[in-house]
Amino acid sequence: MRRTALATTPAFRAPAPAGRDGVHAQTLANGMQVIVWPVHHIPNVALNLWVRAGSRNEQPGITGLAHFFEHMMFNGTRTRAPGEFDRLMEAQGGANNAFTSDDVTVYEDWFPAGALELVLQLEADRVANLAFAPQLIESERGVVASERRLRVEDNNHGLLAERVQSAAFTAHPYRFPTIGWPEDIRAWRLEDLQAFYTTYYAPNNLTLTLAGDLDPRAAVRLARRCFEPIAAQAPPAPVRVREPPQLGERRVTIRRKVQTPVLQCAYKAPGATDERASAIHLLMSVLMEGDASRLHRALVEERRVAIEVGGHWQEGFDPGLLWLSLTLPQDTDPAHALATLDAELARVIDEGVTQAELERARNLAIVGFWKRLATIDGKAHLLGEYAVFHGRWSDLFEAPRRLTAVTREQLRAVAEDILATSRRTVGILARGGRRARAQR
Repeated sequence: MRRTALATTPAFRAPAPAGRDGVHAQTLANGMQVIVWPVHHIPNVALNLWVRAGSRNEQPGITGLAHFFEHMMFNGTRTRAPGEFDRLMEAQGGANNAFTSDDVTVYEDWFPAGALELVLQLEADRVANLAFAPQLIESERGVVASERRLRVEDNNHGLLAERVQSAAFTAHPYRFPTIGWPEDIRAWRLEDLQAFYTTYYAPNNLTLTLAGDLDPRAAVRLARRCFEPIAAQAPPAPVRVREPPQLGERRVTIRRKVQTPVLQCAYKAPGATDERASAIHLLMSVLMEGDASRLHRALVEERRVAIEVGGHWQEGFDPGLLWLSLTLPQDTDPAHALATLDAELARVIDEGVTQAELERARNLAIVGFWKRLATIDGKAHLLGEYAVFHGRWSDLFEAPRRLTAVTREQLRAVAEDILATSRRTVGILARGGRRARAQR
């Protein structure tokens, strides 16, 4: 096919976010990184505690441990009873949450500024003194097993995604499900938990971010008082495994009693620090963000081979996956839907995107960035995201500029590089028997 030459137009200039000069960052004596962004328009604080531990740091037999600690960290310490963390925080008007991914575990707190000292004491206590009571371990083991049944085994999209990701990687630990394999959840031993906690919850493996109504230097002093007495540990062993090149398309088929088939395509994609990150984000927006996106218009409205399209780029420490997902009408042949999808992607690779599509995607991305930055929660999360994944929290202030600099040719080149059928894993959830049968 003849490739269409893409004209480029000068990118408009986007203002850089304000506040960079007010951010204060310091590394404590034990290696813990603390970053504070003062914001005084509301009397609250958002706290993120980033732990560099996810399923990427696991191995056969102990999969799911990173996620398990997301539960255990709320179950008491040697100095505080189970549930006391939540009770003390809620008594001050605060709230909390946590999540685990392939790469990190993040603990989130939101509270009035006057509760800062208490919250830092609570966080330091569970980093230093987590309890390993056998009855609590068994209770949470059951909770995680139930969560797995709900989110994976009884969830068609979740089950298919788990099998696709497992098939997409042959060597790298990204093949492990974040929630863990059922046999491993049942088999964790106390010594497995203690070794994981000692290694990955050491202060030199943590980044603390704070945004809100506080004095940054005073906040760092308080963080030092609470966290610096916790001793550093030997750094975790680096993940040296590199996934070998994928030489051909892989397929996973699951048959279940379903009314709407599902098609998932997982393409090998670069890690978070890739210099093409902004172009990848804009390509994803062009393809599937909103009813005006390329794939929604083509597959849902015009060809009607899909009910819904979606996807995401797995931005991690190592090269991961870029996902495209289609929910299909009841009687649609998944092979026909895949062929239609491939034809649309081939058009993007051969012809590129229009200037209008690029500008729409860029506007959506910049608006989304500013919406996140408008809240103290968004600021705390972005500080951690850039500090942990990119190594420099200050890079977040360059994000609008990077988005405005992306050209149509860069989007076409990224599509050509990533959306190769030989480097993808296709998952199909089709109508069939009551129990799942997976084939590779």
